[in-house]
Amino acid sequence: MVVGTRKVMVLVVLMVAVVVMSRSEAVELCSMNQEGLDECKPSVTEPPANPTVKCCKALSGADLTCLCSYKNSMLLPTLGINPKLAMELPAKCKLTPPPNC
Repeated sequence: MVVGTRKVMVLVVLMVAVVVMSRSEAVELCSMNQEGLDECKPSVTEPPANPTVKCCKALSGADLTCLCSYKNSMLLPTLGINPKLAMELPAKCKLTPPPNC
C-alpha cells in the first residue's frame, strides 16, 4: 500500500513539474537550464540526432544521478522523450554515467 502511494506521489510531483515547466520560461532540471534541455532534446527524441557540443557541455554540468532517476519515468514518453536514447546520451557525450544507471 505504501509503495503504491509513493509511486502516485512521485507521478503527481512529476506532473506538477511538467506543468510548471510548460508555463515558465526559465526551467532548470537536475542542474540543466532550459537552454541545455532544449539543446539535448533532438538527441533523445525520434528520430535521434547526434548530440551537439552545446548539449554535451550542458550535460557535463548536469547532475547525472538526478537525471538517471527519471529513466523509468512514465512521463518521459509522454513528452516525446525516448528513455533508451536518454540513457545513451552521456556515453555519446563521452561522459561516465553514474553506477546502476
